[in-house]
Amino acid sequence: MKLSHLLKSITVKSVFGKKKEDAMDKAEVVSIHYKAQDVKQGGIFVAIQGHVTDGHDYIDAALANGASAIITQKPVDRDSIIIEVEDTRKALSAMSAAFYGNPSEDLFLIGITGTNGKTTTAYLIESILLKAGFRVGVIGTINYRYSGKTFNSPVTTPESLDLQRIFAEMLNQGITHVVLEVSSHAIDQHRIANCWLDVGVFTNLTRDHLDYHGDMDSYWSCKKRLFTENLMSGPPKGRTLAVINCDDTRGKELAWELKDESSKVEVFELSDNMIRPSNIKCEPSGIAGRLSTIKGEFDFKASLVGKHNLKNIISATGVGIALNLPLDVIKAGIEDVTRIPGRLEAIPNTAGRFVYVDYAHTPDALENVLSSLRSIAQGRIICVFGCGGDRDKGKRHQMGEIAGRLSDITVITSDNPRTEAPMDIIAQVLDGMRKTSMGEDLGGGEKGYVVEPDRKKAIELAVTISRADDIVLIAGKGHETYQIIGNKTISFDDRKEAETALRNL
Repeated sequence: MKLSHLLKSITVKSVFGKKKEDAMDKAEVVSIHYKAQDVKQGGIFVAIQGHVTDGHDYIDAALANGASAIITQKPVDRDSIIIEVEDTRKALSAMSAAFYGNPSEDLFLIGITGTNGKTTTAYLIESILLKAGFRVGVIGTINYRYSGKTFNSPVTTPESLDLQRIFAEMLNQGITHVVLEVSSHAIDQHRIANCWLDVGVFTNLTRDHLDYHGDMDSYWSCKKRLFTENLMSGPPKGRTLAVINCDDTRGKELAWELKDESSKVEVFELSDNMIRPSNIKCEPSGIAGRLSTIKGEFDFKASLVGKHNLKNIISATGVGIALNLPLDVIKAGIEDVTRIPGRLEAIPNTAGRFVYVDYAHTPDALENVLSSLRSIAQGRIICVFGCGGDRDKGKRHQMGEIAGRLSDITVITSDNPRTEAPMDIIAQVLDGMRKTSMGEDLGGGEKGYVVEPDRKKAIELAVTISRADDIVLIAGKGHETYQIIGNKTISFDDRKEAETALRNL
């Protein structure tokens, strides 16, 4: 693709460099990069100003690797072609979409946003669509996958360049439908700009990422853009659908706003009027019951543990109904999901313990999971958790209070402490823990907390002090296979540590 043609997708402020006009007409773009070390001969480098590093500091490295042009949002004096824009993140998104042929326009794209439940809802929707006979791809927190292939996913929603490349690969492999988890960071950083949705799904909004967004209103304004920009503003693709959890106050607000502002969007409000659950039974093996919908009713038996997963089942069912899929297909899709990595994932054992690993790392998620486990517990609940460093400090005491109130024994440990001192984080968790009148206990009693900053030892302790019929919840990291301590990332998997501890009983 000619550089001059690619630049038609963005607004250029100014161009610098020798013989710039002639060079731009002749330059052939072979690749686009936002990491200087990845630049190839004939590629262009987009300098992104991040929160930790600034791509503008690596322009010389990109040129040394053969960059034919640099996209920047700061004035830069170099002999090469320098193209200045207002926002390089927006430019990267627009150019990436153009470079790969705007693949989202030819895919049926379902975007899911919300604080909690995105991953489980994505797995359920994927399963329903597969049962309906579609060729499905998924991009999310755990991985991205299509056509029987699975790839690691370092973040919930990839950078725009990577996202458009994945879309193009999926399209080339014959994928028709893509389920996309969308984080607030991805929306704010324009990673999903130029991704045009057919369906937008809202799960809920609770406290998270306030270290980034500042306050809940800003967090909500960001989340809402998935619907006001990616759903409402794209090119015509047929029906445009919004499936919204209206049990959530912000969701109800969003539904009214979409119905008021645009006749283009069909809004499906997830409430008892649309999908009403009944006869719900929660057991250690899963959740069962009946869903009465505007299309009829069906009984289901899902392998997902915990009543909070009923909300995710309803969200996925809502998408199926919005797409006019038969109820037997929706039911089959729900029942076919047997395991979601790190989402109340049971650790098999012969010791009579119920050990679960879950990603719950927000106050709402931890409360939902512990409340769900309390409803099925036959013995004590022992909870292992910590809070991430260099992240929202305001939620730490909240999570301490929740764990203290809903657990019998809490083992407070490290999550990903990053550059913070683990004991400083734990001290803030204890501020909330003590509000529940839970006192320190070395693990032999029926009620209390233990501090063990070493996560491996904390998991071992929780399993060791457990008894038959006790539930051990290891919360916070879920599917993650690493731990970040200081500036180092080490190999660590809660599931493997739990398996080892159970074998040593």
